[in-house]
Amino acid sequence: MKSAVETLNPTRVRLTVEVPFEELKDSLDAAYKKINQQVTVPGFRKGKIPARVIDQRFGRGAVLEEAVNDALPKLYQSAVEEGELNPLGQPEVDITDLKDNELLSFTAEVDIRPEIEIPDYSGIEVTVEAADISDEEVDKAVDQLRERFASTTVVERPAAEGDVVKVDLEAKIDGEVLEDGVAQGVDYTIGSGELLEGIDAAVTGLEAGGSATFTSELKGGSAEGREAEVKVDVQTVSSRELPELDDEFAQLASEFDTLEEVREDSRKRLAQSKKYEQATEAQEKVLDALIGLVEIPVPEKLLEDEISSRKHNLINHQLSQMGLDLEGYLRMQDKSEEDFDAELKEQAEKGIRTQFILDELVNKEKLNVSQEELTEHLMRRAQSSGMSPDQFAKAVVEGGQVPMLVGEVARGKALAVVVEAATVKDSNGEVVDLDDEDETAETVAVDAAESDEAGEAAESAADEAPAAGGDEAETKPGA
Repeated sequence: MKSAVETLNPTRVRLTVEVPFEELKDSLDAAYKKINQQVTVPGFRKGKIPARVIDQRFGRGAVLEEAVNDALPKLYQSAVEEGELNPLGQPEVDITDLKDNELLSFTAEVDIRPEIEIPDYSGIEVTVEAADISDEEVDKAVDQLRERFASTTVVERPAAEGDVVKVDLEAKIDGEVLEDGVAQGVDYTIGSGELLEGIDAAVTGLEAGGSATFTSELKGGSAEGREAEVKVDVQTVSSRELPELDDEFAQLASEFDTLEEVREDSRKRLAQSKKYEQATEAQEKVLDALIGLVEIPVPEKLLEDEISSRKHNLINHQLSQMGLDLEGYLRMQDKSEEDFDAELKEQAEKGIRTQFILDELVNKEKLNVSQEELTEHLMRRAQSSGMSPDQFAKAVVEGGQVPMLVGEVARGKALAVVVEAATVKDSNGEVVDLDDEDETAETVAVDAAESDEAGEAAESAADEAPAAGGDEAETKPGA
């Protein structure tokens, strides 16, 4: 077999392959055997039909087609290995010449990973928000805890802000009650903004048994985004009473004995949360800086597949679970479809570039993933998917997604290496010491490369690789 590689652009090549006919012998034998099992010829036992009879009855062309289909994947893979290529996705194969008993020629165009020269990243410097905790933030956290222990008492007076009203709702459009526009016994705190716009003004001043009508844009359901006439009937009005902020409240609401201990615990929790946010911000900014240091071309076909995959996942997984379609989602986001598509393309390009450069770093730094690291990552992914670790692991294995998870962990480790070499300062000018940076880097690297396909593939035990899956991508050609 002879093969040659022609570079079409930095991310795409054309393979030209010539195969002497004798190298197709095994595939021809397999073709005759397969056809033998599928057809019946009078006078011959099934499976014992001579090759010449098959040629006469069914045509040599049918045998050649079957043989070529069998041989192409192996021939293509041999040409890829000979050319030392890193293909992405499926090739576009074109048989240019097929001469019986002489020669098979074909071309295969395929996207490849671009060659990336990792730049010196030791000079990267980023600034993140300082993790200062104010007394006001502590007060707010304690107040939120206090809200959870509020009590309600039914009162015989007009409803006012802060009261809890139990209401029945009925939505109409063009005078017709919507099938999904009726709700009964809904508890609503006036002023919380958790229901429809306009309901606060409508129920304020009403007593139990009172009614009002207002117009509002529906936030969900079959008529989401449309203006509807909403009738609200008040069943009861209840006042909310908050517990006193004292040591007795501390003992009721926590494991602590004093209010001061509750405040100190709230301060610690806020500090931990801000530390994590600070680390996440640092990872994202370091990643952006790293990508900005090198030109990373993106294969057009790979980009198209990635955009399509992201859009499919959004519509069929995320939005469908929320009872939304794309049109309703765009209304909620106040975006046009053109703006949405542009943002999706930008995110997909960044995800692919992130994966390319971090994968190159994994190779350069010779980073390996231990079984313990993979297990920890799998546990986190299982938790985020809502599946048990055993269920998630089984689905991942059945879906052939283990290499993808390994790649996610390795890319996280690669980003952690870059962050460790970078200088991170907060808005006060202080150098930030990032704890647990490996786990945070892994999360950021996964998010940037949009690897949600792993979780979704696990949930459905799908067996297709991600659009930007690189070495895990399917590479078998079809005739």
